[in-house]
Amino acid sequence: MSIFTVENLTKTHGEKVLFDHISFTIKEKQRIGLIGVNGTGKSSLLKVLAGLDTAEEGHIKHAKQFHVEYLPQVPALDEDLTVLEQIYYGDSDIMRALRAYEQALMALERDPQNETKLNQLMVKQQKMDENDAWEANANAKTVLNKLGITDYDKKINALSGGQKKRVAIAKALIQPADLLLLDEPTNHLDNETIEWLEETLAQYPGALMVVTHDRYFLNRMTNSIFELDQGELYEYVGNYETFLEKKAEREAQALATESKRQNLLRRELAWLKRGAKARSTKQKARIQRIDQIKEQKTHTVHQDIEMSTGSTRLGKKVIECENVSKRYEKTTVIQDFDYLVQPGDRIGIIGPNGSGKTTLLNLIAGKVLPDEGTIDIGETVKIGYYTQENEDMDVNMRVIEYVREGAEVIHTVDGQAITAEQMLERFLFPRPTQWNIINKLSGGERRRLYLLRVLMEEPNVLILDEPTNDLDVQTLAILEDYLDHFPGVVITVSHDRYFLDRVVDDLIAFEGSAHLRRFTGNYSAYLETRKSERAEEMTLQRAQEKEKQKENKATAPPNKEGRQKLTYHEQQEWDGIEERIASLEEQQASIEQRISEAGSDIAQVSDLYEEQKKVENELEQAMERWTELSLIVEEIEENKNNKRYKKD
Repeated sequence: MSIFTVENLTKTHGEKVLFDHISFTIKEKQRIGLIGVNGTGKSSLLKVLAGLDTAEEGHIKHAKQFHVEYLPQVPALDEDLTVLEQIYYGDSDIMRALRAYEQALMALERDPQNETKLNQLMVKQQKMDENDAWEANANAKTVLNKLGITDYDKKINALSGGQKKRVAIAKALIQPADLLLLDEPTNHLDNETIEWLEETLAQYPGALMVVTHDRYFLNRMTNSIFELDQGELYEYVGNYETFLEKKAEREAQALATESKRQNLLRRELAWLKRGAKARSTKQKARIQRIDQIKEQKTHTVHQDIEMSTGSTRLGKKVIECENVSKRYEKTTVIQDFDYLVQPGDRIGIIGPNGSGKTTLLNLIAGKVLPDEGTIDIGETVKIGYYTQENEDMDVNMRVIEYVREGAEVIHTVDGQAITAEQMLERFLFPRPTQWNIINKLSGGERRRLYLLRVLMEEPNVLILDEPTNDLDVQTLAILEDYLDHFPGVVITVSHDRYFLDRVVDDLIAFEGSAHLRRFTGNYSAYLETRKSERAEEMTLQRAQEKEKQKENKATAPPNKEGRQKLTYHEQQEWDGIEERIASLEEQQASIEQRISEAGSDIAQVSDLYEEQKKVENELEQAMERWTELSLIVEEIEENKNNKRYKKD
């Protein structure tokens, strides 16, 4: 069933048309991947759907109480709020109840003997009951923990950029919504967290639309793909893999249609050039037809381009790291690291956020010096370093000027010259766009331009720090194709599983305590190996525990026959313990009922809470004692059976 309808939506950015009279519907629980080249309007479309921006034309229709939740690429959080206050920020009844309850709870914790604050907490608890908000409260803290946020009372202004993104993700996930819009949710998340996010979103009750460069994420999460291309919206039923197949079919059809149009136009123009002596109505109609064919809207089909770009010559000696260590204050991030980079290497660097991956790149690039050890760089090495920031980009320059500043021309391995204009076209900057001011480009377009500038300098050692962040899927495909033909060395830090599988042959993995592990193979192979190792570790741990139990049993005082019966006091306990447990459970239920009936009688409620705590402790102790006695009874029965067996 359709829950959200868009009709003839049109939006422009200056002279650029982002989407031109696009229409679509969203169904219940639909999982939509929104893709397109950077600058085509993906983020703008999400903002319009979220009601944070307006379009020049078109209508959006949905139910009156329909709620859209939006996670922007760069979240805007209130710096003065705590983590919990931020994620409970919203206008729904549940969010209000959660916010009020947490505030009352914190107030009582600061002054636990204050009867007024206890009374306020009880009122807020009642509101939580009325709105069935307890589950949401538990889910919120679970989500935060899974995202690595454990200090709920910490102010937003004390968090790092990555932590803020995780808080924003938690906020988006717990807000009740009919449609969830996510703009690059996997940016700056490690792979373990991305896998958890996939599992969580698979259970999300509402509809979902996501912009992401993570192709594995797209493939696993989506059942529909919306593609924005030159103002048009194309819909595909299926995941990312299905999209690739159907897009290829569409582009082949578009090429055939354009070929037919060009042939028809040539024939009509040939007739026109032959000249008609008389200007009859029929002839005028034919001239009008030619004009219509010329004006027909056509789209350029992005064809595969052979990326055989070369680089400066690289000798046999590349980079050698020997006993390299690096510390920041009292934290050691790299310890006694040895590595020999050889010509043609494709190296991926992986590990949790903050483990030291960028530090290792900076050491290799010479941006920082090691505290101990040496890094020897070959004389022929020319490093191209693509950082996480657009370093030294003058946004007042024109696109073509910025690229030409790196090089006017580069050369392929077979000696062919490729101009800056041609390279820009290969990286999805058409000729008219090349004369735009950089300041007019989107964030993703600037990242693509910065990448091209690094490549234009013809490095023979290419260092890439999170190249997939903020780049669109099509640009990543172009980059991967480029790297396939790149004759030099590639060293990359990335969380993108697809990119790592596609590009690298060897991994350097940060596995904790400044330990760097070398692994031959791609990222998927590494994950399988780690899973096998963890399984082996668990098996070994269980075996060691069993062995320890055997040793303890062997060193225990000898008891030839084992226990034959319970002591008098044990027998008395065993005979009455189940009845005692049942009685305590009845007391517990009775106290809960009396608390509910006590209403605003603070004194009575306080006494009942104390009584409830006491009964819960007694019940817990009784259950533990029942477990101990039941094990003794089982041992006695086993000893008796063994004795009978020996007699027989």
